[in-house]
Amino acid sequence: MAAQNGKDLLIKCDMTGGGQFETIAGLRATRISFNAEQVDVTSLESTGGWRELLGGAGVKSASISGSGVFKDDSTDERARQIFFDGETPNFQVIIPDFGTVEGAFQVTSLEYSGSHNGEATYELSLASAGVLSFTAL
Repeated sequence: MAAQNGKDLLIKCDMTGGGQFETIAGLRATRISFNAEQVDVTSLESTGGWRELLGGAGVKSASISGSGVFKDDSTDERARQIFFDGETPNFQVIIPDFGTVEGAFQVTSLEYSGSHNGEATYELSLASAGVLSFTAL
């Protein structure tokens, strides 16, 4: 597999609740991470004193973050609405030449910044709020 272009890692938001996904405007950097909580079942009987983990028992989660130039696009307005209304709509993350992750996320952080001689920027963070699906390309 060849190296992938970072600009092709896209975060898309369901704009209407009907499956109309649009790329969030102005993003320059995006990231998705997956986590699985460990459930330690080590006991005195554990062979050689090695830790034992219970497979499939921990809580799974995903987080998304992005930062970029604030454009005040319709997707920026939707992100603000999601945050202030406490909604958990569907998002898609397009991972180039790998697949698409889709599911409900909550906007947990939304930050705006700017300096007098530069562009206005923003950062957002999302946390998974339900089951996620993965569709391979």
